[in-house]
Amino acid sequence: MDGYLREVAGKIAHDPWKDIDLGSLKWVPGPVIVGAGPSGLAAAACLKEKSVPSLVLERSNCIASLWQLKTYDRLKLHLPKQFCELPLMNFPEDYPTYPTKQQFVQYLESYAKRFEIRPVFNQKVVSAEFDQTLGFWRVKTASEGGEVESEYVSRWLIVATGENAEAVVPPIKGVAEFGGEVVHTSGYKNGGVYRGKKVLVVGCGNSGMEVCLDLCNHGASPSLVVRDKVHILPQEMMGRSTFGLSMWLLKWFPLQLVDQFLLVVSWLLLGDTNGFGLDRPRLGPLELKNLTGKTPVLDVGTLDKIKSGDIKVCPGVRRLSYKSVEFVDGRIQHFDAIILATGYKSNVSFWLKESEMFSNKDGLPKRPFPNGWKGEHGLYSVGFTKRGLLGASMDAKNIADDIEKCWREVERNHSPVSWPHSLQQCVVFD
Repeated sequence: MDGYLREVAGKIAHDPWKDIDLGSLKWVPGPVIVGAGPSGLAAAACLKEKSVPSLVLERSNCIASLWQLKTYDRLKLHLPKQFCELPLMNFPEDYPTYPTKQQFVQYLESYAKRFEIRPVFNQKVVSAEFDQTLGFWRVKTASEGGEVESEYVSRWLIVATGENAEAVVPPIKGVAEFGGEVVHTSGYKNGGVYRGKKVLVVGCGNSGMEVCLDLCNHGASPSLVVRDKVHILPQEMMGRSTFGLSMWLLKWFPLQLVDQFLLVVSWLLLGDTNGFGLDRPRLGPLELKNLTGKTPVLDVGTLDKIKSGDIKVCPGVRRLSYKSVEFVDGRIQHFDAIILATGYKSNVSFWLKESEMFSNKDGLPKRPFPNGWKGEHGLYSVGFTKRGLLGASMDAKNIADDIEKCWREVERNHSPVSWPHSLQQCVVFD
């Protein structure tokens, strides 16, 4: 064990409740949380409620950086606010049913203030690894320039970087020849700059659909690439949110029966979407969500624009050339710009040196919901459930309950012998 760790180990054993700073090496008495988005904030708040301190590391310069820096202006929560609240704090009563992006960010900032969550910003985690010798997690961070700045040591590591950490930009043949703007939705703000232009939106999830609607409202001529089958549901049914109604029905009826109900009501309210190039999958929307994580589209007005011809539906892209797109059916059309609504992915596999809990393939927990929140050696995950903020809240509560038990045990047995054997040797016998 190197000199730094010897010194840290001695100080930890004598006062494990105190932050210890030895130059670039820092002991954190509570959990280290990676990510200051809604999931990380929820975990920190639940721990704070149990009097367990934590340290939140954030690579950006603000909380909820995805929401603040990488979302479009017209974005609203797609689900009613009661399904998007974080633990221990409700939305303000005067907020609308579907809060705006700005209102949600304000809610998160108030949340952080209420629970005194003060993330350390501009700290990109470049590696996190469990030290078998020391018995703790060692988390290394770097500044924007890429040099390692700090190393944090803690008993617990909570991964809260989420499913949407990095933009997915698929390879498209001929993209270098296109000559027009090609941008991911993470760089799209509003359709004002595209007024009078022909724009191709690649991806037919909620973001792709809503960006198309926004482009229409700003005087652009959008087309939408739909490669796969997709479920489109009305945002509300029978005076209630579709999501809320689904959750209520699932208390009383089997999933397949609820799916059939949703599809019948959707057909009555929206008509047959197959005739507009929007074929539905064989599996129902809830069953498909459970099996694959693919979320149905909640329509906010885009379908009417497709029906009227203001938004054209196109098949998959074969290749690009100068200001034109060749589709898989052989058609070639002119476009001024392309917007990639191709989603996001986890980045956990790039920095977490661990292979038991998280998959190296997609950076997600290997165990399905609701059992993916806990790993070995004090490793936890929050916000990887494919069930939005509700799932993240469940994770945060479970994690706080679990860590509190260990925290209280250490409080009761505060002595060098309560620490890992390797640390005992370092402190007692070195």
